[in-house]
Amino acid sequence: MALGQESAPAGHVPVLLGEVLSFLFPEGARPGGTFCDATVGLGGHAAAILTACGPSGRLIGLDRDAEALRAAEVALAPFTGRVTLVHAAFSRVGAVLVELGLPPGTVTGMLVDLGVSSPQLDRPERGFSFRHDGPLDMRMDQGSGETVAELLGRVSETELARMLRDYGEERFAGRIARNILEAQDRGELASTGALAAVVARAVPSHERHKNPATRTFQALRIVVNRELEELDAFLDQAAGCLAPGGRLCVISFHSLEDRMVKRRFRRWASDDFAGPRFRILTRRIVLPTDEEQERNPRARSAKLRVAERAA
Repeated sequence: MALGQESAPAGHVPVLLGEVLSFLFPEGARPGGTFCDATVGLGGHAAAILTACGPSGRLIGLDRDAEALRAAEVALAPFTGRVTLVHAAFSRVGAVLVELGLPPGTVTGMLVDLGVSSPQLDRPERGFSFRHDGPLDMRMDQGSGETVAELLGRVSETELARMLRDYGEERFAGRIARNILEAQDRGELASTGALAAVVARAVPSHERHKNPATRTFQALRIVVNRELEELDAFLDQAAGCLAPGGRLCVISFHSLEDRMVKRRFRRWASDDFAGPRFRILTRRIVLPTDEEQERNPRARSAKLRVAERAA
């Protein structure tokens, strides 16, 4: 059993949990500290962190999905008094911590898990998955922003093709964009199932074991939720939040995010960086073990990078 696995809420499988805990709590680490799970989700990582840091430790959890935050509140009820949950995007982490009385340079450890949670994928009404027919939504915060349906209603074929190419790394981007907008003009694009079917027809060759709509859905989700902009804003603030010796763990799920994190960590560790200096603790990305992938197939594409603020 991976370290901390027994602390996860029932039915929820947090990704790379043992690896995250081993970096946040290295051998000889003192109990206590202030931690921030900036994408708290269902609270799986957070529960394990609170268990590991002991009764004197504290955790701040952020999430822009109000539904996930309600689930986290239930999962983290045993830690009442030691956990504060905030409905906010992780891109606001710096301001949120200051509002809670935590000035820059005081956080012991931070975690951000950039994946889509299982409930978001599994609930058809959220519109994230091509496996379940639902509305064209995909917003992580259903209280703000435009839906995929609204996005497709305003973009040109050229704009849509660029999105699919840049954010989905889709080689048939132009062909797919044209087919999507033509289907929309005919009134045939009312659901995620319809969108997936249009993409499948537009792609001339299908990869084995991969739904042809995977890259298109990824691209649309990234655009609607401004995921790369959110990550960039988070990284702008994260370095200043950490105390000397504090560590930041970032779990990403696609190459665009991973490249951003890799480049930012390298910049923090360079002599040219004007802010606090960092050490990169993961010269090679940490991947899930074969055992974890078998136990949790959604962990397959997870990648962990960790950096530590120099004392």
